[in-house]
Amino acid sequence: MSDFSKHPLFADRLARLRSQGCPPQEFRKHVTDIAKLMVLPATSELPTRQQKITTPIQETTGYLLARPVILVPILRAGLAISEGFHQLLPEASIAHYGLARNEKTLEPEVYYEKFPAGLHEAEVFVLDPMLATGGSASAAISGLKENGAQYLHFVCLVASPEGLERLRGDHPDVRVTCAAIDDGLNEKGYIIPGLGDAGDRIFGTL
Repeated sequence: MSDFSKHPLFADRLARLRSQGCPPQEFRKHVTDIAKLMVLPATSELPTRQQKITTPIQETTGYLLARPVILVPILRAGLAISEGFHQLLPEASIAHYGLARNEKTLEPEVYYEKFPAGLHEAEVFVLDPMLATGGSASAAISGLKENGAQYLHFVCLVASPEGLERLRGDHPDVRVTCAAIDDGLNEKGYIIPGLGDAGDRIFGTL
């Protein structure tokens, strides 16, 4: 599990995101910027395969990703992270997983899922800005496993210790990459200090 909150560039962008005065267009940009910065650490352990290639000078050995990549943004807030990842991984396919949190039970409810072919053989990155209670992330990963996904990763901007603990308990095989681990959850299940409702702030639906 990776945490980059002390890196100056991550810290700067996170501080801007946390600000209540950050307008939606800037919020979206900062989320996308952080997502692009997270691509390298999130993919640092992917397997590769050797391939002979010919440069303008001579033949050499190159290293290509061994498996295709599928991005799975959890709707709707995960779309902003997906944009950043897709800019650096344009060959990736994009699935969509729609989950809404029931504000009374705090449990996720699935309302949409659409997966490309080859889920079982791909490196699958589940993307969501926030890992709060861990319910949505765990449910999405469980659903992906039921549909054949084997090589799963979870990427978020901000995580709570409670969410991380749940994800470790439910899916210990999934690698987690996050930009910051916050203090915890409030009585409504929101991360503190957090970012607020990331979906509302991304799409201006406050």
